[in-house]
Amino acid sequence: MVKPGYVYILTNKPMGVWYIGVTDDLAKRIAQHRSGAVSSFTQTYNCRLLVWFERFENIHDARAFERQMKKWRRAWKVNRIVGLNPEWRDLADRL
Repeated sequence: MVKPGYVYILTNKPMGVWYIGVTDDLAKRIAQHRSGAVSSFTQTYNCRLLVWFERFENIHDARAFERQMKKWRRAWKVNRIVGLNPEWRDLADRL
C-alpha cells in the first residue's frame, strides 16, 4: 500500500524566501521545521509559515509534483498560493 503525500511551501514572509518540500506527514514535518530538526535552509532563512499545501493520494505523485513545481516560474507559484491562501496566512493551524 502506497502512502499519501503532501507538497508544501514554507516562507519567512509574503513574497519572501520560499522552501518547497514533500512529506507523508505534514503536521509532523512542519513541527520538525519549526523546531530546527530538519533543513538548515529553513533555519537559515527562518521559513516557518506554511502558506500552501496540496495532498496527493500517492507519495510518488507528490514527489513528482514537487520536482515539477521547483522548476516553475515564481509567478506561477504565487498564483498557486494566492488561489488557496490570498492573505498568506499560516495554514499550520488547519492541520
